[in-house]
Amino acid sequence: MVMSVAFGVAASMTTYAVFRAVSGDPIPWKSRQLFFPQLDVWGPASRAAHGYTTLPSDLTYTDAMALMRRRGDIPQTAIYPIEPTVYAQDPTQKPRAIAGQAVFVDFFKIVDAPFRYGSAWSAQDDQDRTPLAVISDDLNQRLFGGTNSIGRDLRLNDLTFRIVGVLKSWRPQPKFYNLANNQAFEEEDDVFVPFNAAIDAQMDSNGDFYCNDDLPATGFAATLVSSCVWVGYMVQLSSPAQISAYGQRLDGYMSEQRQAGRFNWPANYALPDLQAMMQQMHVVPAETKMSVVVAASLLIVCMVNAIGLLLAKFLRRSGEIGVRRALGATRGAIVLQFGAEAAAVGVAGGVLGLLLTGLGVTWMQHVLDPRIAELVRVDALLMLETLLLAVVATVIAGMYPILRAAGVRPAMQLKID
Repeated sequence: MVMSVAFGVAASMTTYAVFRAVSGDPIPWKSRQLFFPQLDVWGPASRAAHGYTTLPSDLTYTDAMALMRRRGDIPQTAIYPIEPTVYAQDPTQKPRAIAGQAVFVDFFKIVDAPFRYGSAWSAQDDQDRTPLAVISDDLNQRLFGGTNSIGRDLRLNDLTFRIVGVLKSWRPQPKFYNLANNQAFEEEDDVFVPFNAAIDAQMDSNGDFYCNDDLPATGFAATLVSSCVWVGYMVQLSSPAQISAYGQRLDGYMSEQRQAGRFNWPANYALPDLQAMMQQMHVVPAETKMSVVVAASLLIVCMVNAIGLLLAKFLRRSGEIGVRRALGATRGAIVLQFGAEAAAVGVAGGVLGLLLTGLGVTWMQHVLDPRIAELVRVDALLMLETLLLAVVATVIAGMYPILRAAGVRPAMQLKID
């Protein structure tokens, strides 16, 4: 019985640990305030031809800049991933490509990025297109030995950016701020630069780039005037009134574009929040969801086996039950006794299940993508949930055997004895 419970619980909790890692809320205190505008600038026919069942998750550069010009006092940012080459001042360190993001200053406020040194640049720096940089704690360790590097130069590609901020160790998973570019579990970003400065430096996007038509010309400048979608967009809306007002703003913008002759289909937009965006971008793989269902089914099979074993165990003691009932024990006392025994089996199965879950999680860490594997771990909450699942499942499985045992007729057992 203990082994049956342990295997069922371990299988369930191992797959649950993986599911929890990839589907957790990366910013629970603010996730309901984060929204990702989507605009239908291709039209239903073109979207269908390119296999889009929903609106594109990215925006064109033209639309992203138009929304930023209308932002008012609402925190929002256009964003696109970059991968510049960083040149260290130490000649012994080779140049290497690093992951980063081109953002507006509101980004740091929206994502609650923690700073170790300095701060973000200013809104005026965004307008002035000043080449500044906020770097990660890890990059600061590699390049400057972890010291305060504010004011120092950082060479990215062929340009020099001045460091204004160093983040503390910060690695949200999934990377919720760039879901639009399918980078939920990509490597940690080491540098953040002003969006306009990145455009001036012609830093290519390291994310998705989808076009419904051929580019009007070649080169970086052509992407800026094309109908290709490659710029992510995120906005923080703190109240239902703000959400409604922002939706009206998107509707008004799309109507203006239609009247200007940019397209001839009805204005269409979407404003999914973080959880909806995670579902739309399939952040939780379908295979993971299916594995949870399979593991839960295995747990049910194990519990059915436990029911049979408990029933045989309790009914073998029918004589004992009859004597106790004849001496005045109530059915409630019998139920309590065997319920405690079932709970003890559950505790023993849970303890063994913890060991098996630990082995299962360790195995998962070796077979999963390293970026996901590092999120899968056994913590105090998982241990508590494993024990509770084992006890609750065993007690529930034991209800039928317990009720059968409590229903034993004492007169019949005494006559047999």
